[in-house]
Amino acid sequence: MKTRILSAIGILVILGLLFSYGATRTKQLENVDTDVLRTQAVATYVSSLTETLVVIPIASPTLTAEPTSTLPDVTATLGTPAKADPCYNLIWLKDVTIPDGTHLKPNETFTKTWLVLNNGGCSFPPGFTFSHVGGDLMQGKTVILDKPFLVGAKHEMSVQLVAPSGVNGLIQSSWRMADANGNFFGDTLSVNILVGDVTTPAVTNTP
Repeated sequence: MKTRILSAIGILVILGLLFSYGATRTKQLENVDTDVLRTQAVATYVSSLTETLVVIPIASPTLTAEPTSTLPDVTATLGTPAKADPCYNLIWLKDVTIPDGTHLKPNETFTKTWLVLNNGGCSFPPGFTFSHVGGDLMQGKTVILDKPFLVGAKHEMSVQLVAPSGVNGLIQSSWRMADANGNFFGDTLSVNILVGDVTTPAVTNTP
């Protein structure tokens, strides 16, 4: 009887030891698995920090400068108008005929004469011209000198003109001397006439 009791107790002790060992082993395995997982995670993180970063080159767009058009350096050379010899000069002295403001009829023919002086340093040779340069031509024609105009001499320059028709009011015509090359010089001589029905405003005396 005692032998059986002891055997049963021994079996219980062995079973208790086996159960205790199994629980401990299971706990160790659980602990080991958790530690291993943590260790692996830490190792992976550390490894990621120590990895050499590989720089992937990014192609930068190459800016291509647009060709700039270079304009040629062109220096414009303006032609200087030809001038008459500076020794030629002529000045107006007075109107001989048809004073400014003379009233003429349409299509009326008249001769305008100016008294002028050669005050330059050279005589005007034959061939110099007296030509229209502005205003109404009034059918006038260029006058050509047929004899020398001496230095310091006075001379009457005349042109034959025709008062225009179909207009009323002040009509003006300008003339000037030119050398053999057509270069003008001296004073501009003008004729100013009244043509047609021109009403002269009454003068009112203001007290």
